[in-house]
Amino acid sequence: MLSGLRTKANAAKKGRCKNLIAVLEEPSDPKNIGAVIRNINALGVEKLYIIDSNNIVPDTWDEIRTRKTLLKSSVSAVKWTFVKKFKSTAECMDHLEKNKYVSVVTSPHIKGRTNVILQHGDYTQKRLAVWFGNEARGISPEAVARSAACINIEMYGIIESFNLAVSTGIVLYEITKQRRAYQNSHSRGRKKDPCVAPSQQD
Repeated sequence: MLSGLRTKANAAKKGRCKNLIAVLEEPSDPKNIGAVIRNINALGVEKLYIIDSNNIVPDTWDEIRTRKTLLKSSVSAVKWTFVKKFKSTAECMDHLEKNKYVSVVTSPHIKGRTNVILQHGDYTQKRLAVWFGNEARGISPEAVARSAACINIEMYGIIESFNLAVSTGIVLYEITKQRRAYQNSHSRGRKKDPCVAPSQQD
């Protein structure tokens, strides 16, 4: 059984989006974290970073994999997903910038200098970190200030936002679709400059 799972995991690596990181900033519900882990594993996102100053999440990956509150909605996904914890937004941003990642934040509201409607953006740059904010407060001003753009999902009803699990699924589906297509067609081509093409600007 284990060899079969390992074979499946090795096959899944071919479709994984390299240098793509999802970032959860101060999530408050462990069940949402589990759902996001399931989403990013299914969509082929390479890593998940979690900013957790309230110590909801264990400090090490091995502990995360055995924490039952996280495993309920992602019992198998968490075993095959890389998760790293940070104590603050600044610590995570410093780490990403040191490793030459471009950050973009997500919000139902227009924030920051450059705002991009999800499906109109270009997310094929080499190293990209996609930030999702707290369930109640949303993304922090600090994360917005240090990001290249703010991504918005178009909404057409009275309700103006999705829950964390749904929004990560929608946003990361579009981003992984673009990156996978780009990786497949440019596997031996030139590297793309780290930029996000805006659809609308303030």
